[in-house]
Amino acid sequence: MEGILTTAFYYVLVPLVILGIAINIHEFGHFIVAKFFGMRVEAYSFFGLGPRIWGFKRGHTDYRISAIPLGAYVKLYGDEATGPLEGKDDTTERVPESELYELRPRWQKFLVMIGGPFMNLVLAFSIPFGMALIQGIPSVPAPVIGTVRAEGAAAAAGIQVGDRIVSFNGVENPTWRNISVEAGINPDRKLPMVVERNGQRVSLEITPRKEDVFAGQKAGLLDAEPDMGAVPVVVGVVQPGTPADEAGLKPGDRIVSFNGEAVRNNQQASTLVQKYKSAPISVLVEREGKPLTLTATVRKLEDGTERLGFGFTRPDLPLEKASLGMAVEHAFSTNWENLKATGSVLGQVFSGSRSVKDSGLGGPVGIFQQSAEATRIMGAEGFFLILTVISLSLGIFNLLPIPMLDGGQIMVLAIDKVMSWFGKTLSMVAKERIQLTGLAMILVLMAFVFFLDFSRIASNWGSTSDKPAAEQKK
Repeated sequence: MEGILTTAFYYVLVPLVILGIAINIHEFGHFIVAKFFGMRVEAYSFFGLGPRIWGFKRGHTDYRISAIPLGAYVKLYGDEATGPLEGKDDTTERVPESELYELRPRWQKFLVMIGGPFMNLVLAFSIPFGMALIQGIPSVPAPVIGTVRAEGAAAAAGIQVGDRIVSFNGVENPTWRNISVEAGINPDRKLPMVVERNGQRVSLEITPRKEDVFAGQKAGLLDAEPDMGAVPVVVGVVQPGTPADEAGLKPGDRIVSFNGEAVRNNQQASTLVQKYKSAPISVLVEREGKPLTLTATVRKLEDGTERLGFGFTRPDLPLEKASLGMAVEHAFSTNWENLKATGSVLGQVFSGSRSVKDSGLGGPVGIFQQSAEATRIMGAEGFFLILTVISLSLGIFNLLPIPMLDGGQIMVLAIDKVMSWFGKTLSMVAKERIQLTGLAMILVLMAFVFFLDFSRIASNWGSTSDKPAAEQKK
């Protein structure tokens, strides 16, 4: 029962809360701008489109839950273009013309439309900004190679421990975050890089290995990690029936050395396990403040991999206290990196250099899965990370010139303005038809992303059931 409740919490409640916050902050942007200009708001649907199924009324506004679970909306009196979707105004009282949306100047309508995406961008900025001020900014490790996985992408490229990356895929003096993002969005593609080795620059090419890294999403991996310095190596999980379990290793043990060689960080520990896998490994650990020596031997497990069978706790990067200016810079850079990564992936998809299935693009199912996994693995940090990404994406997406979206409404305002130069205007019938066309486009898009979600799930199931165990985990 506890397992069912935990699963429901992470895979249902958490994603609903994240989406609810992102969508409602968007609608609140429309709502507050309309109220500021004195426009009368007929309805505010916190959940769903279409007919009302439950709600309550305060003043002139009906706060409701609606039948079609495709988001939320704010309905203004006089905005009859959305009548076919949310219904006509149901009031019998005479509404002053000064409160009607349709009779307001175009610039006010524009500000109402832009209010939603603006609030999403504000939220996406505020989260990393606030976290930077409250907890500080994680220190990004220097782009110096600390470990190289045997027979991995980095090893195949000729990268060596101690190399400093000075250029990666055209980016000069990259941070490790730059390198990770570029590798992640370019799986199985040759990328140029330059490293500094023994005072000399060496030009290399690396092909990031494509791997299912998170909630069914595929990304490119370097198979190398930066030098993290000295960070305590603590056992997080021990798999039953593995050499680590048989040797008596327990969660919470701090690993001090392997065969007398001091362990400085998680990356080095992984390297040493592979280095000494041909013979028994003497593992010195610290348990409850006391030293303890255990012996374990690497062997091939049921999944086909050769390892001891334990995992590390994720080391916390040192946090740097942030000034106001540093917090602003951190918030902007975080969102810019997210935008750039998304734009690069979309560009690859449209150019045909990357399949849609491998792009990580998806719909509600994918969002639910990613939200759940991020929160389950990273806790509150993962929750706010996903909320930042979704709010940013929602704000940008709604600016697209598609009817039904805010960008489409702004496009209609622009068309109406141009027509007014010739003494003409868009009729209400024309606006309704534009909205219905937009609805059809949105429904087709929703069907497409649902298809992507379920095809990805089916593909993952197929790969799990059809492949030998040795091929499922690399």
